[in-house]
Amino acid sequence: MRLFRSSELLGIARETLEFVREASEESHPDEYMGFLRAEDARKLGLDRSGQVITDVLVIPGTTSNPVSATVKTSMKPNDVQSVGSVHSHPNGALRPSSADLSTFGQGDVHIIVGAPYGPDDWRAFDNRGEPTTLDVLDIELPEERFFDFTQEDIDAELVDEGRRRGVVDHEPYDDDDDGGLLSWLR
Repeated sequence: MRLFRSSELLGIARETLEFVREASEESHPDEYMGFLRAEDARKLGLDRSGQVITDVLVIPGTTSNPVSATVKTSMKPNDVQSVGSVHSHPNGALRPSSADLSTFGQGDVHIIVGAPYGPDDWRAFDNRGEPTTLDVLDIELPEERFFDFTQEDIDAELVDEGRRRGVVDHEPYDDDDDGGLLSWLR
């Protein structure tokens, strides 16, 4: 159970599903694997309580071949936004294997995408491996803001950190600096 938000899964953003299909096709003939992450539906402009799958987290060190994908579980973050997994079946089979079922325990939904990776070449399953319905939603995803900062933001943070440590305040980096002998001491 998640705190402060509904755990009902309303669906997957169309753009996210398209990304999954494209990534699966690019990985072919090897399997593709990732973890599904969801956002609160109200943050996405929907007038409903629940969650929408909005992106895929690929774990560093994941290895794959034509019949399996392996994740280094030590690299998987404890992610409160994770709602399940996604992986491809290059052979086109849209049903979970016994190995798949052993990994389905974590999360609410698991998507299998099969070759040839067209719009209908995917299925959703619950954590017991039973087929489930997952609506595809036409919503606008928020822009990625991970690296949304400016040089001024960095300068301000450095000044704040210097003040916190008791270091004498200094001027932020100046692009017009003439590069004199002492300019590197700032």
